[in-house]
Amino acid sequence: MCGIVGYIGKKEKKEIILNGLKELEYRGYDSSGMAVMEKENDNIEYFKAVGKIKNLKEKTKDFTSNGQGIAIGHTRWATHGKPTEINAHPHYGEYSFVIHNGIIENYKEIKEDLEKKGVKFLSQTDTEVIVYLFENILKTETNPFKAFEKTVEKLIGSFAILLITKANEDKIFFAKNAVPLIVATNENNEILFSSSDAPIIGMANDAMYLDDGTYGEAEFGKVRFFKNGKEIHPPRKALPKDRNFAQKEGFRFFMEKEIYEQSDVATETLMGRIKNDQIHLDEIDLNMFDGINNIILCACGTSYHAALTASYLFERVAKTRTKVEIASEFRYKDPVLDKDSLFIAISQSGETADTLEALKIAKNNGLKTLAICNVDNSSIVRLANNVLLTRAGIEKGVASTKAFTTQVLTLWMVVLYLAHIKKTLSENELKNEVKSILKVPKILKVPDGLQDKIHRLSKHYLHGHGFFFIGRDVFFPLALEGALKLKEISYLHAEGYASGEMKHGPIALVDERLFTIALLPQNILYDKTRSNVEEIVARDGFVFAISPKEFDLSDDFIKTSDQKHYMCEFFEMLVILQLFALEISIRLGNDVDMPRNLAKSVTVE
Repeated sequence: MCGIVGYIGKKEKKEIILNGLKELEYRGYDSSGMAVMEKENDNIEYFKAVGKIKNLKEKTKDFTSNGQGIAIGHTRWATHGKPTEINAHPHYGEYSFVIHNGIIENYKEIKEDLEKKGVKFLSQTDTEVIVYLFENILKTETNPFKAFEKTVEKLIGSFAILLITKANEDKIFFAKNAVPLIVATNENNEILFSSSDAPIIGMANDAMYLDDGTYGEAEFGKVRFFKNGKEIHPPRKALPKDRNFAQKEGFRFFMEKEIYEQSDVATETLMGRIKNDQIHLDEIDLNMFDGINNIILCACGTSYHAALTASYLFERVAKTRTKVEIASEFRYKDPVLDKDSLFIAISQSGETADTLEALKIAKNNGLKTLAICNVDNSSIVRLANNVLLTRAGIEKGVASTKAFTTQVLTLWMVVLYLAHIKKTLSENELKNEVKSILKVPKILKVPDGLQDKIHRLSKHYLHGHGFFFIGRDVFFPLALEGALKLKEISYLHAEGYASGEMKHGPIALVDERLFTIALLPQNILYDKTRSNVEEIVARDGFVFAISPKEFDLSDDFIKTSDQKHYMCEFFEMLVILQLFALEISIRLGNDVDMPRNLAKSVTVE
């Protein structure tokens, strides 16, 4: 769940590490740190700070590191131990330093064994065992790289590791398993390491995205890769050229910018995939749906809500039995998997640990697999048999917006593709579906005055004892997503419910200080949902209605446009819910882009 960077070269290492960590801060910002060792001076300078990268920058303001040398840096999302300087990375032994992303599952056994040998640990983390294990092995193994190799062999769990040591002051040792690690080189003989490609864009033209089980050693101008004890040569892939994503372009927050980008990225998602009123998914195997009678959608968090939305569409439109699984539960439930099921894994980052492990289970059971993902070359993309990239571009706000939008759009296209194969829609019905999906980019444009109106309304919602977001059919997962967005960035209690479930318990909480956000589309179950809302009004609940139809019983109301397809209404209401969460968070003075306790890429269980 953390971000790591490394550098070997002659430039000012502090700035490269700080700049790299800033690009990875979305992965965690409980604490950060760096360690630097120069060739002419084998002393290792290290710094740690609690909180965001700016605190580490302040701590290192008087430090310079010119000349050839090596450096590693880390930004942390706490898993083992509180966010303190002692628990911050890098962790050090007597003469070595390590940074680590992931979880060492057998760290307690290793720790207990090392403690019996006299090692005294300072931190509460699992990472610290790595550096002490390495130094302990080096007592009997004279070659530092061999000692590192033996260290990695003893580790169970997920890890991306960078280790430096005075025992071999020119090198960075590295290892990767189940979490991302990228290595790049350039014409200046510099070596670069990172958890994602963002920190190294502009510093190299291509990079190597390491597979699980890869480890190695790097020194100025040279990198060696190994797997299962044998030297390998990972393929190189071109890095993106554009760093404009790092600019807010006049918006106050990346999340705000990304909400406004949704219209453009939706166009990118659809581009080349719709021709002559037909869905053309050239990226996937033409025979992917042969023999498929069931769909399994598997994801976490916001991606899970996209999966739930798609499940309604697969069954209604493509007439295919569909099951939705929370990845963190699926991987431990000993699932019964039939080979006539297509397993669809959904992840923004492509590195979501639970979803990745669930995908491995599906593959090991012989299921056909499809990844819906935003990041090319990610672990999930490389593992799946078939891939559809959502093309959302880099999403820096921790609370997902455009990634969710493009996931739902992509899944809708898969549904229509399958419906065409199975002939569950008439030719005219399929044309109407395609016409509707093509309207989505325009619908996602934020209308003039909408955000200002929501800003004015938002002042009503700063006090109370919670929120209900309610909807039926696909508007139930949209209600779940609206509640999640509000929870993530406002820290206010919010729950999403199927409207018809209110009377089965939740309505007991309704009073004038309980805010209900009611999604009332005109094209699907309007009267049923309206009746559920009236039950809340009758109990003095405060209701904010979103609908194309006037609702005179509501306390607040936003009128949406008149659409003919319920999914067009879905996307219009989605934007309203995103802006609603954004404006409440801003009024509360929260850090919209980096909400507390969260990280963007969830690479641990």
